[in-house]
Amino acid sequence: MNAIKSNTGWLEKLIPEGFPTKTTTIITGPGGSGKPLIGETIVSAWLENGGSVIFMALQYPDSEFVLKNIKHVAGLDIQKYKEKIVFIQLDTEIDSYKVAHKHLIYANLLKPDVWEHTLDIASKNLPNDGPGVLVFSSALNLLLFSPTFGDAILDKIKETITTNTDKTYLISVSTSAKRKEIKELEELADNLILSTSEKKPFRLYMRILRMKDVAFIPDKIQVPISPETLTHMKGIADHSKGKVMPAIQKI
Repeated sequence: MNAIKSNTGWLEKLIPEGFPTKTTTIITGPGGSGKPLIGETIVSAWLENGGSVIFMALQYPDSEFVLKNIKHVAGLDIQKYKEKIVFIQLDTEIDSYKVAHKHLIYANLLKPDVWEHTLDIASKNLPNDGPGVLVFSSALNLLLFSPTFGDAILDKIKETITTNTDKTYLISVSTSAKRKEIKELEELADNLILSTSEKKPFRLYMRILRMKDVAFIPDKIQVPISPETLTHMKGIADHSKGKVMPAIQKI
């Protein structure tokens, strides 16, 4: 399976041949522009096509918020796919990682060896059916603010997405800071999507800048998510980031 079809009309119009598997996608744009919501639409299509997903949502307080987000954005009851999902939750207060259960791992993802080992554990806990395993990491740029591990974890991320080609990677990053480092990730990506937004009312836009081996329409479109939903989700994510960022900056 080289590409998966989406049941989402607006996404199908942009990539009529489907979303390419075994590739790396970077969703980039300013902070607060709804990047994870675009990613969650692709995640929904991935699960519906029989694949498995590893979630690394760094800006959300817990896995329940991710489940609610996907329900709002894509209308998908993700509980139906619980055997095909593993959550890796950032925990800067532990030295390495802790397996809570088969589908939830707490990990200090700032450390390159922990990053690599935790992804390996999560992969082994999932079936490799359909399009395989998708790693969805949102707000990944937060890790780069660690004074001790920022450079090292950037190198590890770059190594992962360029050498570990048995998986598909979907990563959202903010360009509001660490622009040089984010540019390095953008240049390595097979697929690049730009996310922007307007306020009052809150509206989300996206444009595909490149896509590997499939035709795409490069038009800028408005993503059909209501201003109320966008505002609510941004508020919770901002609150969580307000706690995560200071913790990372101390390490």
